[in-house]
Amino acid sequence: MAQNNSQIPYRQHIYANIVGWGMYVPETRLSNEDLEAILNTSDEWIQSRTGIKERRIAAEREVTSTMGLKAAQQALTVTRILPEDLDMIIVATCTPDNAFPSTASLIQNWLGANRAAAFDLSAACSGFVYAVNMAAQAIRSGSIKTAVVIGSETMSRVMDWQDRATSILFGDGAGAVVLQASTEEGGVLSAVLRSDGAGYDLLGLPLMDSPYNNNHKLRKMFMIGGEVFKFATRVITESVTEAVYKAGITLDDVALVIPHQANDRILMAAARSLNMDKDKFMSNVERYGNTSAASIPIALCEAVQEGRIQEGDYIVLVGFGGGLSWGAVVIRWRVPRPENVQGSRVAQSRRRVSYLRARLRDRWRYWRRRLSSTFSRIRPNYGRIPRLRSKIDEYDFDD
Repeated sequence: MAQNNSQIPYRQHIYANIVGWGMYVPETRLSNEDLEAILNTSDEWIQSRTGIKERRIAAEREVTSTMGLKAAQQALTVTRILPEDLDMIIVATCTPDNAFPSTASLIQNWLGANRAAAFDLSAACSGFVYAVNMAAQAIRSGSIKTAVVIGSETMSRVMDWQDRATSILFGDGAGAVVLQASTEEGGVLSAVLRSDGAGYDLLGLPLMDSPYNNNHKLRKMFMIGGEVFKFATRVITESVTEAVYKAGITLDDVALVIPHQANDRILMAAARSLNMDKDKFMSNVERYGNTSAASIPIALCEAVQEGRIQEGDYIVLVGFGGGLSWGAVVIRWRVPRPENVQGSRVAQSRRRVSYLRARLRDRWRYWRRRLSSTFSRIRPNYGRIPRLRSKIDEYDFDD
């Protein structure tokens, strides 16, 4: 029996807008001149082939999770959103702290985002584009309202520093965006996600020995540069063209393309192939090198800071990397200038309280487990100790 459409409740269309952005890069710089001391290379050779002058290297106590946390906190600072309002946290990374728990779960705990689902996404340098689309789809479906998407990498920990093909390219850093449901048209308008597993042997990071390892060093990255170059220039052109078409606009409407920062020659070749002015391609590769899944959000933050994105602009994010994987999303930017959207002082204060509370809760749970374990080894006939242990086990810092 046909359903009467008049009885179906009206559902307002939901858009997934980017409302916050943030980045973090380590203080330590590794210049091309520094690399000359350990590799058979030169500043002129590196710059002429990649456009890179320096890259950032994580300090000893900096890892993917801690850098991702700082980027997420910075992104929330631009908004009035509190950690407890977050519904989802996705971390795009190929250098997680652990196989599990996920890097996203660690960040969720430190933020105090107690209501948020959290998981890592592994799509190499395309990961951030994949993650933004996943968060946007969840928002548009109505299942969540607010998400933080983070790209964070410590590539320096997986480099073979004797391999000139890879070690000159990569650096460390993190970037993040906040997506929020809105009835105002804009945000993520279209997406194209693709993969070609036949290219598994062109770019990878083996974590265990397998028939597909091809004798590459375990836990060290490898790349067949020439083949990756040809692949990258082709898929940037194809995915950007398709994503723009699906969004119902033309290339002339695009204000800025923010590509994965792999190599300046790749970006310029893609601009020529698309017949676009190279100034429409955001590039900061000379300062940070290739930061894998972190490169697009870092470049996005700097584009906003430099005034290259204005309210109402169409921008394209496009990534490509190991898998082989690639993807592009078209976004209608709906946020006014940053100085007009800074969160209120009350929201800033409440966020700081949330971070402090999360830190204290984390420490309390750690010591509660330690104390409980200690008391469990003490014989039960020592008076009040069993009752004290029971109280410690029952106490919840959140109460």
